[in-house]
Amino acid sequence: MAKQKEIELDGAQALIKTLDSLGVEYVFGYSGGAALPIFDALETVESNMKFVLTRHEQGACHMADGYARATGKPAVVLVTSGPGAGNTITGIMTAQMDSVPMIIVTGQQVTWMLGKDAFQEADIFGITIPVVKHNYLVRETNDLPRVAKEAYHISTTGRPGPVLIDVPKNISQSAFTADFEDELAAELYLPGYKPEKALDVDEVSIEEAARLLNLAKKPLILAGHGAMIAGAESELMEMANKLECPVTMTLLGKGVFPESHPLSLGMLGMHGTAYANKAVCECDLIFNIGSRFDDRIIGQADKFGAQAKIIHVDIDIAEMGKMIVPDVEVVGDAKAVLQKLLPLVEKADHADWLEHLNGYKKKFPLGYKKQGGLRMQQVLDEIHDLTDGNAIISTDVGQHQMWAAQFYTNDASFKWLSSGGAGTMGFGFPAAIGAQFACPDETVISVSGDGGFQMTLCELATAVIHKLPIKILVLNNHYLGMVRQWQELFFDNRESGVDLEGNPDFVKLAEAYGAKGINIKRPADVRKKLQEALDYNDGPVVINAECIKTDNVFPMIPAGAALEDMLIEPPKYKMEKPVGST
Repeated sequence: MAKQKEIELDGAQALIKTLDSLGVEYVFGYSGGAALPIFDALETVESNMKFVLTRHEQGACHMADGYARATGKPAVVLVTSGPGAGNTITGIMTAQMDSVPMIIVTGQQVTWMLGKDAFQEADIFGITIPVVKHNYLVRETNDLPRVAKEAYHISTTGRPGPVLIDVPKNISQSAFTADFEDELAAELYLPGYKPEKALDVDEVSIEEAARLLNLAKKPLILAGHGAMIAGAESELMEMANKLECPVTMTLLGKGVFPESHPLSLGMLGMHGTAYANKAVCECDLIFNIGSRFDDRIIGQADKFGAQAKIIHVDIDIAEMGKMIVPDVEVVGDAKAVLQKLLPLVEKADHADWLEHLNGYKKKFPLGYKKQGGLRMQQVLDEIHDLTDGNAIISTDVGQHQMWAAQFYTNDASFKWLSSGGAGTMGFGFPAAIGAQFACPDETVISVSGDGGFQMTLCELATAVIHKLPIKILVLNNHYLGMVRQWQELFFDNRESGVDLEGNPDFVKLAEAYGAKGINIKRPADVRKKLQEALDYNDGPVVINAECIKTDNVFPMIPAGAALEDMLIEPPKYKMEKPVGST
């Protein structure tokens, strides 16, 4: 006897039921015509998912991104077609560049109007091809559960990333005629996609990596975001202790190895610590675990680690040799690789090497002037002290981001959220909203400049409606500070397009949205005002810190220059224009 369907579903309802069955907790989005059947299904289908109405589609993407970075799990973005889908591009690109899992569901014009320039039609499938891990244009209603399951699997396995599902309106509102339970239980069939191979690591490369590690006299571990995604923290700690090896981290790797640990050198690269960069220049082996050797850390590629053998561990074979050609390539999951390596690595004594680097720590400590006005570094230093370094920090991009990376050190994974590869202004605040939804009992602090905050500040409405106790720190120097710094150093101090004249009163703006606002203008008031903000938990609080306008971030390596060319302090000579971006 044929199985009788318990309930009649349309495509949108089948999609929502599938996403719920996959364990999705939050849907962030903005409604519109082509997505109406899917929004209606959120009301007609009983599920555990919570919908958050944002004020802009880009904000929705960054919220889903922040949620994923704080939990390791994907959220869903739901928007309409045309401009609604188009507004997600920056957020999708941000997630793709930083290997963040996310599922984006876009409404679309009906199938018979595709390609005819119908109202709010855009080829979002074609537009997003370069910035997604995978995407779908669904043409059969009964395919929706399969596509949703595949999207979730692809997004969360191997090297994570965003997956987009474009759903024409006639597909979402047509009847679902297959057996839903059967479709839900059906095994995935993705013959060209084998992320499980990342656990099956080549033994020859493992043995060669172990040989080089055992021979090294001045080794350095470079820990990247991939080690964090793999959950390799304990193996990384065991390896560092066994080798007695210093550890430096990328911007997105902050916290995967405790920055307060004696073996930690902090962050390396363009605005990394002097001692981390000097370690790269002087070591005889670089053991890269889960970093893609991006341009911000290698500087001039042919001089990077010139004295060192290089072992590169990465789950994505496409990263091998892309920027730096390693001596040993180990393609695989960072945790699985370290587990295979640890028994082959001998206990080492590198006391002389560590003592040498400790000398650099004493000679080139991170610091700042304590006079001349309110400095971003002081605000970040104080907030680190007040929170014992345990808050979830979400940053925008620019000077404040680099000072936050330097002065808000992290001892745990998933507590530092920052746009690395894309360098997206406007990311920090909505990402903090997503993180607060994900971790309601944690202190979440958004760190933005006055430029970046104004790009997505409309999401104050979202934070206020949900009474999220986010601390929104606006480090306000009335400039696009990092660009101004480059103009000062490399363009004879000709300021062009960087003076943010006309900034609003951020405290009054916060109050207009129903949030609390606090002003900080004097260095003597920093601690008291920050504590006031931290003690306020009835909703979001905006802290406007009026900082010195023309402070510069150091250490600094000009784009395209070698790590050996690092600037510890302002140069006393005219600098040549850099070849890379800020």
